[in-house]
Amino acid sequence: MFGPRVPTVTVPEIADDVYLLDVREDDEWLAGHAPGAHHLPMMELPTRLAEVPGDREVAVICRSGGRSAQVVTYLLRNGWETVHNVEGGMGEWAAAGRPVVDGDGQPGRVL
Repeated sequence: MFGPRVPTVTVPEIADDVYLLDVREDDEWLAGHAPGAHHLPMMELPTRLAEVPGDREVAVICRSGGRSAQVVTYLLRNGWETVHNVEGGMGEWAAAGRPVVDGDGQPGRVL
């Protein structure tokens, strides 16, 4: 009735070698993001799809999990197999005590 369930991963389950894809807007990214994350705003995904690796696990994150769930669905429909939505997004990332840095590498905040 509601369609297929989007595969999710919790913040503690994210391994260091996972490709973390942040799909938030530029201002959100600059205010605070996970170190080592890769930034690709959701609306740019269709034209930059080749930037997302298809040969390793991808965890997609946004502020709370809504946009990233849409991106996970899009990637699954376009051939990606090991892609997961980060449950709770950057809000949960920060709440779990994981590092957040701003555009200059200084302590950041989640918008």
